[in-house]
Amino acid sequence: MNNLLERFLRYVSIETTSDENSDKQPSTSCQLNLLKLLRDEFQNMGISAELDEFGYVMATIPANKEHIPTIGFIAHVDTSSDASGKDIKTNIIENYNGGTIIINSELGIQLSPMQFPELLEYAGQTIITTDGTTLLGADDKAGIAEIMTAASYLMNHPELPHGEIKIAFTPDEEIGRGVVKFNVEKFGAKYAYTIDGGGIGELEYENFNAAAADITIHGVNIHPGYAKGCMINSQLVAHEFISQLPVNARPEHTEGREGFFHLIDIHGAVEETKLHFIIRDHDAQLFLKKQDTLKEIATVLNKKYGDIVHVTIRDQYYNMKQMIEPHMHIVEIAAKAMEKANVQPKIQPIRGGTDGANLSFKGLPCPNIFAGGHNFHGRFEYIPLQSMEKAVEVILNIVKEFAQFPIK
Repeated sequence: MNNLLERFLRYVSIETTSDENSDKQPSTSCQLNLLKLLRDEFQNMGISAELDEFGYVMATIPANKEHIPTIGFIAHVDTSSDASGKDIKTNIIENYNGGTIIINSELGIQLSPMQFPELLEYAGQTIITTDGTTLLGADDKAGIAEIMTAASYLMNHPELPHGEIKIAFTPDEEIGRGVVKFNVEKFGAKYAYTIDGGGIGELEYENFNAAAADITIHGVNIHPGYAKGCMINSQLVAHEFISQLPVNARPEHTEGREGFFHLIDIHGAVEETKLHFIIRDHDAQLFLKKQDTLKEIATVLNKKYGDIVHVTIRDQYYNMKQMIEPHMHIVEIAAKAMEKANVQPKIQPIRGGTDGANLSFKGLPCPNIFAGGHNFHGRFEYIPLQSMEKAVEVILNIVKEFAQFPIK
């Protein structure tokens, strides 16, 4: 564990923001800086590793015991574009006293248990934050640091029996393209785990069904002095479109398995306005109904204004539950590994997605395990060091569990 914090701080210092508007893979070249570093660190440990043309690092720790299924551990290198991931400055608060943390005194930015009550669960621990001007990048560089620390431990403790272990680090998870070109057969694991969850104890094998929706509205721009009966202001039609969506189906009003429409971006002028939504729901039928809702609103507005509203919907990923349930022993093993680390498993649906969702549909059952962070994608992101340490312990316990109970 001595190198865990140092690894994490090294990884978050490298900018890896992905870009959904890019058609390259990885979507941004900066991700390759971390991917190359990770490949080299594997090789320096004596672990065979390669970085392919699509930005996937794949590594193999050879088995030292037979008749154990090959298992994998996966994390992603990219960070969300919702907040800057450049020039991250970290704060390390040792022996957190349970009060408000001033993360930037100059700008008056603070992390308060009044706003984030789960902070109180970590009193007495070491908390890592940003300076309030960027995200931290624990999603998912904490997962990377934890996997790398576990890999180092295994290489330094050959007396611990294990089967073949595969490790992969992927780009572009945050934009839903993390494993589009991932070769499951080449990876070679029978089962895998993404280390990409939130707070300590999270264990997830259900996630949202997800889609992205782009709505383009074409207006008619006329000199305002002569616009009567002629002008169609696309911005106002956009407002009308948004107002037709149920208010209680927004992210800020939903929890658990409740889905939502989330307006990510809006920009335009009189002549044209574009809206970008994401659609989420755990239930497949409700997921399709939400897509139909957008199309129906467009139909109504087109009848009113002419053919000016155009909706394009693209599915991103699906609920992996149906792919995991035939292999529930891998969830049970993860829960047992947590219990042996004195971590209470919190089996719950993900209000988001992971690479594991798409991998499960590619034939690699892949539940998700906590990495330990909170408040991802924003400047209030933080992670307790002790949660990261427990994640490493859980990874090693999973390895031990598979070795103890071989599955042929």
